[in-house]
Order: sequence, then C-alpha cells, then structure tokens
Amino acid sequence: ARDVIARIRQVTDKPIRHIVLSHYHAVRVLGASAYEGAEIIASDVTRNLIVERGQQDMDSEIGRFPRLFRGKEDIPGLTWPHVTFHKRMTLWLGKREVQIIHIGRSHTAGDTVVWLPKEKVCFAGDTVEFGATPYCGDAHFTDWPATLAAVKALGPERLVPGRGRSLMNKAEIEEGIAGTSAFTSDLFAIAKAGVAKGATLKQVYDEAMAVMRPKYGHWVIFEHCMPFNVSRAYDEAKGIDHPRIWTAERDLEMWRALEQGGEMKSAEIRS
Repeated sequence: ARDVIARIRQVTDKPIRHIVLSHYHAVRVLGASAYEGAEIIASDVTRNLIVERGQQDMDSEIGRFPRLFRGKEDIPGLTWPHVTFHKRMTLWLGKREVQIIHIGRSHTAGDTVVWLPKEKVCFAGDTVEFGATPYCGDAHFTDWPATLAAVKALGPERLVPGRGRSLMNKAEIEEGIAGTSAFTSDLFAIAKAGVAKGATLKQVYDEAMAVMRPKYGHWVIFEHCMPFNVSRAYDEAKGIDHPRIWTAERDLEMWRALEQGGEMKSAEIRS
C-alpha cells in the first residue's frame, strides 16, 4: 500500500478520502490501514464474509504468501469497512460520478467493481484477470459467467483487472473477459465430469492439469492456484454452494489428498 501511495503522489497531492474493497481477501485489503483517515467502503456481503472468515483468511494467506505481507508487523488487524452498501452506491467527487457496484458472485460472493460511467472506466477487481490465473479457492463457478456478462454490459472502454496490465480498448477488454470466462468454465466442466464419474480430488486435479496446462500454464501463478482452484471446483460440483473456510488444517488436508491420491472424508466437507 505504501508503494501504491508513493506512485499516487507522483501524480497528485490530493487527499485519498475513500478506499473501496473489491472483496475480503487479506492479500487485497490489509494494506488499507496505510491510507490514514480514508473511509473504507465494502459491499454488505463482503463485510459478512470478513465477520465469518476474515481472521482465518488472514492467517492462511500470510502462511501461504509471506512475501506479499512485507511489514505485516505494522498491520493493526483485520480491515473493517466504515460504510457498507447493498447492491450499489454512488459517490460524487465534485462533478465526477463514481458507481460502486456489487456486481455478482465470481471470485468471491461479495465481488465489487468501481465504475465511472462518464469516463467508461471499470476497476474490476479479481472478477476479471488478464494473462494471470484466476484464484478460485473461494469462487462461485456457476455464477461467474453471468457476473462477467454484467461487467461487459456496463460498456467499459478501459478496464483495470485484478492482475495483469490495464486493458485500454474494447478488444483487450473482450480478451480479458473471455479469457477469464474460458478458464473458469473449463475448470468447472472438468470438475463436474469428474464428480459425475465418482472421481477423487486427486483424479480431478490430475485431469485438470493435463487439460489446462497446455492452454493456461504460461499464465502467472498457474501452478500455485490450481490445487486451491480444483479443490473449490470439486466442492461446488458436489453441491457445496458456500465455499468452505481455508485454514492451515484444511490446507494440509488438501495437500494430503493430492499427494497421496486420497479422497477427502465426507464428514469433513461442510455444506
């Protein structure tokens, strides 16, 4: 966050008054404390997810990605929004209209985009990625295509994805949306087919890697994301709508299932 602030200060010295949380993941929101005095805004669903699983997510992500949490000793704790909204809210920054929209379920249940209708600029969060592997460990695969369609329906001419460079024309935006849609749809189709045949998590993972690595393996963080992505796709294919909370214990459970080829015990799968 301090790096981002330094870049902002190369452009403007205006105060940073508002911070929008695109979703609840710790790697995305814990830097908000660096924006001293700013109002933090989130969807009501995102706040509910912070209440339900924020601490577990923070602990899990710091364990998985220590390099992304430089200066974690300065983090005061979970990031809590000062303002929540249901579905949509509008900020007026002088004459500039800023729409903050809970666009639908995709990367998480509370995914929010920031839309500038006059400028036709969309900050899409992790609903859209570009040249980077979507992290799907807390995803809603069934809903993700409709959420992407809602982003496209806004009619953006510039789009900032969660990962990857900014998309500067409609052709690039179409490529980013289509790529995200193809990845998530391909993965979920493999998981559904595997579950229908009674396959184990290990068997679905091996199939997904064999099919998807040639097409997507060059995308950033592909190897890292796939175990968590397949695990969530497998759960949703088995009818678990609400993603299970990631903890250190659940991480170990997943790795054992993948390394040993064992099935996750049904008693440990919570709906």
